[in-house]
Formats: sequence, C-alpha cells, structure tokens
Amino acid sequence: MGTRALLAALWLFHWLPLRVQAACGSAFGRLGWHLVRSRRRIALRNLELCFPELSTDERTHLAREHFRWLGRSLLERGLLWYASPARLRRLIRVEGDVHLAERSDKPVMWLAPHFMALDVAGASVLLFQGRKGISIYQRQSDPVLDAALRRGRLRLGNAEIFSRDEAGKALMRAIRRGDGFFNLPDMDFGTRDAAFVPFFGVLAVTLLAPSRLAKALDMIVQPVVAEILPGGQGYRVRYEPPWTDFPSDDPVADSARMNRWIESEIRRNPAQYLWVHRRFKTRPPGEPSLYG
Repeated sequence: MGTRALLAALWLFHWLPLRVQAACGSAFGRLGWHLVRSRRRIALRNLELCFPELSTDERTHLAREHFRWLGRSLLERGLLWYASPARLRRLIRVEGDVHLAERSDKPVMWLAPHFMALDVAGASVLLFQGRKGISIYQRQSDPVLDAALRRGRLRLGNAEIFSRDEAGKALMRAIRRGDGFFNLPDMDFGTRDAAFVPFFGVLAVTLLAPSRLAKALDMIVQPVVAEILPGGQGYRVRYEPPWTDFPSDDPVADSARMNRWIESEIRRNPAQYLWVHRRFKTRPPGEPSLYG
C-alpha cells in the first residue's frame, strides 16, 4: 500500500511546473539530510576519501548540496515516468552527437556514470535518436516498485531492459543485432568480472565488462553525462566524442582510464554525483572496511 501511495503522489506531482518541483525536491533533500543518517554518513565518508584536500566544513557543505540534488532527482522521477514526450523534449537540452548510433556500422555503448540526472540521459536516448536502446537494471525487491520502474523506463518505446541477474546472452544478442547499450559502469557489484582500480586514489572494485564487451563485439564507446539545471531550467545531456583509445587489449588499464574520466566529470559537477552509494564497499583481501 505504501508503494502504491508513493507512486500516486509522484503521478500527481509531475503535473506541477518544474520550478515548483525543483523547490519541493530541494526541500525534500534537505529533510533527507537530517533524517537518513546512514546515507549522510556514507556521503561524508566518500567525500573524505575522494577529496581529502577539502576541509571538513567544505565537505559537509558539498554533502548537503548533494542531498538537495538527490531530493530533486527522486521527486522528479515522476516527470520522467509520466510526463508527455513533448514536455520532456522541451525540458531536456541535448548537446553533442546524439545521432552517432544511428549512423554507425558498429554497435554503440553509451557509457553513463551515476550522476543525479542519469535517468534523464536514458530518456534522451529514446527521445532524440532512433536506434533501439537497451540497458541493465537492478531488480527491486518490492514487485510493485519493480513494475513501476520497468514501465517508466520502457514507456517511451524503442527500448528493452534486462535485470542484472538475467542479462548475459540476451544482452549480447541484442547488441549483435545493432541495439545501442546504455551502460552504467561505476557501482560496486563485488569482485566478479572486476578488478581493484584507483578511483580518486582509493582502490575501488571496477567492472571490466565495459572493456571486455566493447572488445568482443567491436563496439564504439561514447561517453554520456547528464546534469540537472537549477530551478525550472530543465536538464542538460552531453554526448561526448567517442573514445578512440578504448577498448585496448588490457581491460584493467581500460577500467583505470574510465575511472579517470569519471573523476574529471565529478570535479566539474561534484554535488550531483551519487555519493550515497558505498563505492568502496568491497575491499582487497585483508583490508578493513572503509565505512566502519
């Protein structure tokens, strides 16, 4: 019952002007800063590990700002799930070569790190170019929420998503037939098909799959970064030039190169990266937890 009420609230909320949604989302994030203490501790610890050069007050200020963007991203999910395609096209500003996958003779991997507007980037793939977009998602334990998430991400059409536990061969077949792969490469899923690679100077489990998949299927890798703009200005999604040095014959070196790029994008917009995720949860053998 709680999940259905939440989804109904998101549906009602999406009708409001974006500037009103933005103000409510920021207030919701400020409230979350005080109430969700476990995530606040994770964010502060991540910032301590990644930005040791900042003072405690500076990191706290950055974390509080992050929670305001996080609040917006959560409440504006209703906009992405329920608003008309025409309204979304007006709100999303696309920069760069969004049509690369349409022209390419090779399959394209859109490499999109976990910034607050990640789902906006996914919507832009479906709204602004014609190649079918596929992706992997984490199945939710709540079946009502899981169904809503799937509907929200598939409703614009020309898309297919696979749960992480069922992807495998189905994903490979889809890429071979030419579908574009929207890949989220920067979370800690444990050591399977991963290596410990520096991320802001701290060893972090990093997936080797982006490199190995791109190599095996001769894919073009195009980085995509999305951001939430202040107030009611909407969103910006940047489609960057495809990488010419990725993949190489060394997936570990490729993963380090990928992490360095993500670091550079975080430094451009640090408050909108997903700091509440335990990015350094898995440690090398014998090392203690970094989260206490």
